[in-house]
Amino acid sequence: MDKTPKFHRVLIKLSGEMLSAENQTGIHPKSVNYLAEEIKSIHSLGVQTVVIIGAGNIFRGISAASKGMDRVTGDYLGMLATIMNAIALQDGLEKISCQTRTLSAITVSNMAEPYIRKRALRHLEKSRILIIAGGTGNPFFTTDSAAGLRAIELGAEILIKATKVDGVFNKDPIKYKDAIKYNKISYDKVLGDNLRIMDLTAITLCKENNLPIRVFDIKQSGHLKDIVMGAKLGTLVSG
Repeated sequence: MDKTPKFHRVLIKLSGEMLSAENQTGIHPKSVNYLAEEIKSIHSLGVQTVVIIGAGNIFRGISAASKGMDRVTGDYLGMLATIMNAIALQDGLEKISCQTRTLSAITVSNMAEPYIRKRALRHLEKSRILIIAGGTGNPFFTTDSAAGLRAIELGAEILIKATKVDGVFNKDPIKYKDAIKYNKISYDKVLGDNLRIMDLTAITLCKENNLPIRVFDIKQSGHLKDIVMGAKLGTLVSG
């Protein structure tokens, strides 16, 4: 395999659950440290790295709304939870000597810089890892949508969706042993078959801007680095 990274700038969408211990909630230091090492492995190659984290380990706005909480309130609580996750990951990265900046779409000036596109680009050009928190800053938009939006805004060459399953399947591989994995799949098939790898807004954004998505299992150590080097792991979603 060529020793030169295939991608110069990537955006990684991390599920919030990846920061917790197995089948638990909250933030687990061992999980944070593992993710930090995986991210460092690609940053050390000179790859400009943007990370967006979900909040499923702490709070889900949609779930809270289904139980009676106002949806807007729930979504704002979810945005705050992504900031908690981002600060935890930044701490993990800085402990292993990675210069990192957290930018937030909602104002929390004591903990994170405001998200401004030009500022974000400047951090990337200075070889800092960039963590973007607070989703889009608006209710009714998920962190998946934020990942698609920021990847396009910042000129990422690929959106890497880091999950706990190894790609896209025709049905939930955790529930169904006969689930079939796709090595490559089109945006249209994901939308048409309602395969919930990301929400429909995120997939549509990526389709309209021809931004490829690679879905893979982040728990497999070294796979993130292999993908950046050009390995065809997990599933590629493209046109």
